[in-house]
This record gives sequence, C-alpha cells and structure tokens, in this order.
Amino acid sequence: MHGVAVVTDTVLTPLEREAGHVFAPKFDGAGLLTAVVVDDSSGDVLVVAHMNREALDATLATRKVHFWSRSRGSLWMKGETSGNVLELVAMFVDCDQDALLIRAIPAGPTCHTGATSCFYRKVVTDGDEAVLARIVT
Repeated sequence: MHGVAVVTDTVLTPLEREAGHVFAPKFDGAGLLTAVVVDDSSGDVLVVAHMNREALDATLATRKVHFWSRSRGSLWMKGETSGNVLELVAMFVDCDQDALLIRAIPAGPTCHTGATSCFYRKVVTDGDEAVLARIVT
C-alpha cells in the first residue's frame, strides 16, 4: 500500500466482489464505509468511525488514518489537534467490501475523552437495569 493507491469505481459481480482482487469499496447511500480501528500491538478496538472516499484516499496516501465526521460534515485526520494520530499499518476489507478493519499504531489516547480507546465502558446488569461500568486498565 505504499505510493499512490488507486481505489476503483469498478462495478463488480458478487463473486468478483467476494473472491476477486479488485479493491472496489461499496459505500452506503450516504457515501460512507464503517471503519473499525484496532491497536496493531494489542489488538484492542480503538475506535469505530466512518470513511468516505476522500478519507479513504487520504488514509492510503498519507498512512495517517482519516475519517469523515458526520456531525461536522467534514474530513478529519485522527489526532490533527491532539497529536494522537493513528499510523496505518494494514487495512483489511470485509467480504462484500462495505467495512474496513484498520490496524494502526496510536501515538497516544484515541478517544477524545483521553481514554486509550473509545470503548472504555462495558454494559453490565444491575438487577433489572443495564448500566455502564468503566473499564480499569
């Protein structure tokens, strides 16, 4: 994935999409793909976010993970203000090419709250109620 990567707009048959060698991401109606980012060292899930074509192209070109912010309606590089960038190690695509798994090296906490991961709480039951418990690492 070094150099300028080309993401194709090729229309593929289901067989070509699932078994072929052409990377032709299938963006949803809003032009987005789901991207799950994991820490390359630990395998811990760091963040789940969305990429549009611009974010995908920027990630492949710079090797720094970029996303599309649905709330702001703009492209952003993870860590552009905090310095806690995510360095791309490897990118995988699921069987129908509508979701990505990204292995990355984080330069610091990934979550805007300062937590290592955006997944810093687990859902537990307390009697009949579901509550959140902070994960202590």
